[in-house]
Amino acid sequence: MSINNEILDEMGDNHIATNAETPLRADAFNISDEEKIESIKKDVENILTTLGMDLTDDSLKGTPNRVAKMFVKEIFGGLNPNKKPSSSTFDNKYKYGEMLVEKNIVVYSTCEHHLLPIVGRAHVAYISNGSVVGLSKMNRIVDYYAKRPQVQERLTIQIVKELQSVLNTEDVACVIDAKHLCVNSRGIRDIESSTVTSEFGGKFKDEKVRREFLDYIKLDTQF
Repeated sequence: MSINNEILDEMGDNHIATNAETPLRADAFNISDEEKIESIKKDVENILTTLGMDLTDDSLKGTPNRVAKMFVKEIFGGLNPNKKPSSSTFDNKYKYGEMLVEKNIVVYSTCEHHLLPIVGRAHVAYISNGSVVGLSKMNRIVDYYAKRPQVQERLTIQIVKELQSVLNTEDVACVIDAKHLCVNSRGIRDIESSTVTSEFGGKFKDEKVRREFLDYIKLDTQF
């Protein structure tokens, strides 16, 4: 089956075969953040100059450096494994055996196909297997994996896999409801639509348990 280039440009190759791991080169961290900023700064200067912008203007002359720092230090900072949240857990001494749900975690990510924002909410749950994790850790894990060029399907899977590893249990679930500006602001320019993805592990594959989780979150969030 052949797919023409226009369709591939719209949907992105990764929607055909999404890898659960972020595609990074082996030499991704052979240079420092400062060296990356200097290199990206020159690339941004070239893009803006090619577009016809006057970089001697007071409003624009600092833009290449601002964008480069933003890429490396902020919106793509989750590519750096040194920024991964620590994985400390605690014994479930209070013997809480029901699911714990952290809902409406803000997601700010970037679509890897057009480098435009993905903005939405993540809802994460787990059932303790003897260990618990601090509530803010769940938010930090979402934020870490969101801060990189992403595909929402992959982001959802990565959050679940990380919590499964941290908590030593398969009983983890995640649902993300997000708007993609590559859909909202370009192409079809549909400002109302959002994308929902889910990943259910362990006990959450059971329809009754999954329904309980979905009833808790109800996906009525406004962005």
